[in-house]
Amino acid sequence: MIKFVFHTIICVFFCGSLISQLNPANNAAFLQNEVATVKIFLDTADLNFILAEENEYSNEEFPATFIYQSSNDNDTVLNVGFRLRGNTSRSSAKKSFKVSFNTFTQGLKYKGLEKMNLNGEHNDVSIMRAKISHEILTNSDLIAARTSYVKLFINDEYKGLYLNVEHIDEEFIQKRFPANDTGNLYKCNWGADFTYWGPNQSNYQFVYELKTNETANDYSALINLINTVDNSSNANFPCQIEELFDVYSYLKNAAFEILIGQWDGYIFNKNNFYLYQRPSDGKFVYISYDLDNTFGVDWLDIDWSSRNVYTWSGNENRPLFNRMMEVPYYKRIFSDYMEQILQENFNSTNLLPRLNEIQTLITDAALSDTYKGLDYGFTNDDFLNSINQTWGYHISQSLSEYITNRELTASNQLVFENASWPCVTSIEENSLINENKTLIKTSNLLGQEIDTNSKNIVKILYFSDGSCQKTIDFE
Repeated sequence: MIKFVFHTIICVFFCGSLISQLNPANNAAFLQNEVATVKIFLDTADLNFILAEENEYSNEEFPATFIYQSSNDNDTVLNVGFRLRGNTSRSSAKKSFKVSFNTFTQGLKYKGLEKMNLNGEHNDVSIMRAKISHEILTNSDLIAARTSYVKLFINDEYKGLYLNVEHIDEEFIQKRFPANDTGNLYKCNWGADFTYWGPNQSNYQFVYELKTNETANDYSALINLINTVDNSSNANFPCQIEELFDVYSYLKNAAFEILIGQWDGYIFNKNNFYLYQRPSDGKFVYISYDLDNTFGVDWLDIDWSSRNVYTWSGNENRPLFNRMMEVPYYKRIFSDYMEQILQENFNSTNLLPRLNEIQTLITDAALSDTYKGLDYGFTNDDFLNSINQTWGYHISQSLSEYITNRELTASNQLVFENASWPCVTSIEENSLINENKTLIKTSNLLGQEIDTNSKNIVKILYFSDGSCQKTIDFE
């Protein structure tokens, strides 16, 4: 392989705007080596209302008692809110639920959480696709929800094995953007394709749902971002988008989502992601969300494990991703990120042993789960064989088959072309470095300190005079 080095000083910027975005450690609410037990008790009439077919899209919450049991905990929380959650799972036999600790008692939290999402994973016989996806996301130094497994009982009836997925709200943001947590958070629902629908914010409010700062109800920055993505000229797009959007974390998220086959996210189905605007620099950050339709789960008769990584959106109008792939520099960064994830996190060497570990952990709870078979007829053998055998129908590939094929095809599809930074035309390589300042440290875009000589990654160089520079060395 011919090696080359392309080094460009991209810009000088206010170093204080770089805020570390690190996922918090798992705590007792997210046990990794144990399946905890969650028990919910509520009035029978209230439970009947929640489970009634005609109420499947109701978000009405009912008072309940919450009990959390593990090897170290036996806690009871009174007067929590309890309701259905999810989209298609609302009409399933194995439903998903939300526990809200602060609905009836303002400010109440349990182990630092205001809410707990209990997902039935009714589409996935392995009950592991969303779990391993979140682990890859975390290990790739991207913003991710914490997850764990729990056995759910409602009024003493075992409802099955559930995935506890951290709720994305102001608490989530506070833990990942310390001292930079007061910005607008938008939940992007189906239809969020970054098409500009004019300046009236009422056009956006149903699809891009504001979850923080609701009283101010300000969509102006989001609309400006969407307008830029959809309507800026090809010549102006890179420089304009960089002013408004954390391009690099998005490119890495895009590489991640394509590798896991997340067709129900932005790139293919214009769905299931969050946008958070950092107050420090005004830039929006992309957050991946709802990762169960992955690793060979398919409802569209498409082989996601071999689909070309650069044209993954197909003929769909996805200006954010499509325009990024039209900029040679962004395409190169995307390729480097995908190669990095393939080498470090998404490969059969790492994933298959981890899947076996997870399966061993959850087997007893999964085999006792009679609800898993109510929607698609999943059996215990289907669960036990899910790593290596294809179930069929909407699970078009087993986990191992999908991983092996996607790893091979993605590696073969990657291209690495030399490309210059599109926003710099006249700055010499070292013109911003003077002899009166010295380099004191180097970090990645997450604020984590890295080797100054790291290749194929965007780096921040910090100098003794308080300035910093963004740079990249291609290999």
